[in-house]
Amino acid sequence: MLFARLREDIACILERDPAARTAWEVLTCYPGLHALAMHRCAHWCWTHGLKWLGRWVSHWARFFTGIEIHPGAKVGHRVFIDHGMGVVVGETAEIGDDCTIYQGVTLGGTSLSRGAKRHPTLGRGVIVGANAQVLGGFTVGDGARVGSNAVVTKPVPAGATAVGNPARIIVAKAQVLDPKQAEREAIAARMGFSAYGVTEGDDPLSQALKGLIDHASGHEHQIAMLWQAVEKLAACAQSELGRDCMPTDARKTEAFDADELNRLVK
Repeated sequence: MLFARLREDIACILERDPAARTAWEVLTCYPGLHALAMHRCAHWCWTHGLKWLGRWVSHWARFFTGIEIHPGAKVGHRVFIDHGMGVVVGETAEIGDDCTIYQGVTLGGTSLSRGAKRHPTLGRGVIVGANAQVLGGFTVGDGARVGSNAVVTKPVPAGATAVGNPARIIVAKAQVLDPKQAEREAIAARMGFSAYGVTEGDDPLSQALKGLIDHASGHEHQIAMLWQAVEKLAACAQSELGRDCMPTDARKTEAFDADELNRLVK
């Protein structure tokens, strides 16, 4: 069982990390793998009444790897802790299958209540970016992402992205991808390339710029309609003064190319 999990972890790292070249390199040089292997021993001790021994094993795991996982934490299959230095996982934290966690991440608590659920639960396939802090006994849904340096203190829906301090929840919009683009997105997600920041569609600055572009485009449309109405009124005017109220430089057609600007900030 232990060796089967170890082989599974090595295969997972070879699949997700383009820097990993051989199984021997992963086995000997990846602290995340070492930390998980030692955690399984510590967790077994913890769940079989050997509390002190579990803490002692996890203490040495932190010393050797720089990764602190409480022996009470539950860790699923194919979890990849990349780089790993400074990662802290609390006692009541739960990490689902296929999660990716980067360096400096804290799965911590905001409560001192003994025996309560104080630490977060990560669903299946969650990616947590470098130096992110996920604090509290809530759930981060399946396939969600936490951007680098984010501070998350509330639940994150499945498939959503949390960015910023305090974290803002960005729910991904459904979009139709061509088969080649869909394949690239799947490979990138599997390898964890979106973890250090956020994807193009999730970038808050990009979203803000797109909002401004749409707003400006709407304003220009309204102005063009007003000038067209003024032109019609001027044509119907009886007096010379009324017919001359239309400025010669009035822009009666729209020239604002919102689609082109949206493409540039994508």
